[in-house]
Amino acid sequence: MKITQILAYQIDLPLHEARYNWSGGKSVSVFDSTVVRIETDAGLVGYGESCPLGSMYLPSHAGGVRAGLAELAPHLIGADPTQLGVLNQLMDSQLKGHPYVKSAIDVACWDILGQATGQPVCTLLGGRYGESVTLYRAISKESPEAMAAKVAGYRAEGYTRFQLKVGDNPDVDIERIHAVSEKLQPGDRLVADANTGWLPHDAMRVIRGVKDIDVYIEQPCLSYEECLSVRRHCAHPFVLDEVINDIGTLLRGHADLAMDVVNLKISKFGGLTKTKLARDLCVELGLAMTLEDTWGGDIVTAAIAHLAHSTPEPFRFTSTDFNSYVTVSIADGAPKRVNGTMAASTAPGLGIPPRLEVLGKPVLTFG
Repeated sequence: MKITQILAYQIDLPLHEARYNWSGGKSVSVFDSTVVRIETDAGLVGYGESCPLGSMYLPSHAGGVRAGLAELAPHLIGADPTQLGVLNQLMDSQLKGHPYVKSAIDVACWDILGQATGQPVCTLLGGRYGESVTLYRAISKESPEAMAAKVAGYRAEGYTRFQLKVGDNPDVDIERIHAVSEKLQPGDRLVADANTGWLPHDAMRVIRGVKDIDVYIEQPCLSYEECLSVRRHCAHPFVLDEVINDIGTLLRGHADLAMDVVNLKISKFGGLTKTKLARDLCVELGLAMTLEDTWGGDIVTAAIAHLAHSTPEPFRFTSTDFNSYVTVSIADGAPKRVNGTMAASTAPGLGIPPRLEVLGKPVLTFG
């Protein structure tokens, strides 16, 4: 099988809630997503999606996805999309770095492989564990009172895991954690995610200020070394995210006992192929995982569902359903939240035929 054409579409994804706010005054109201379509000489078509969280989160931005595709896609015409290892080596040889550009291509090729073999992607990734995947809800950074007030509404939608956005004034963040924790019920889980926003001394103040609360601390500081320093003085379970972006940093974090949970984002690693490698390594090392991506719509959510559903249940800390945050649906058959859970499609591939009328005309065409 050979790739005959690669097309890219740009789609805006507005949020149901007006804005999504995180540390350092950063916010997004409309996500700029890129959908990749890969056509083959066998008549099979696969889809992937890459949607950075603005330009202020990781070293990525929406325009960079499409600029990177313009550099990379011409080299992939004629390649076999079902040979995922060969394809990834080809991408890495033609474009150094920029994993978020490669992610949508890799996911689209997994979609094609699933269709070619008549199997859902989760089966190809290792099998389907359990009936569903438990989800968390991110609580956008606002006043302590506003954030606490949202918990009841999210719980009514079935969520029992909550990721609280913090990472600014430590006094206010302590109030945020206390206010939200008072709304929790037995069995709920709370994560305070600073998204690199604290200096180490601020992180230590917050940790002391919430010492009696059952809360996970996620990515308190910008650098790995700063996070490790905080970790060594922290009795709370610890999650690393932004600083774990490849196998080398994952192994370093495990060797240093730097985390209890690691956040694996598909586009941060460059697609399902490399994220699967990291996931399987975490299982062998005994590390629980949040399995997700930076952001996206139906296609990203489908990829998350397949990755998470193919992960042994004890290692699934949580995942998220990004398509429930946005107002635009770009594909049919995508996972839908049911009582705080979602499930991967049982159809071949990702199982998400796109809504071409929503995608509109391609902004890039190769081949």
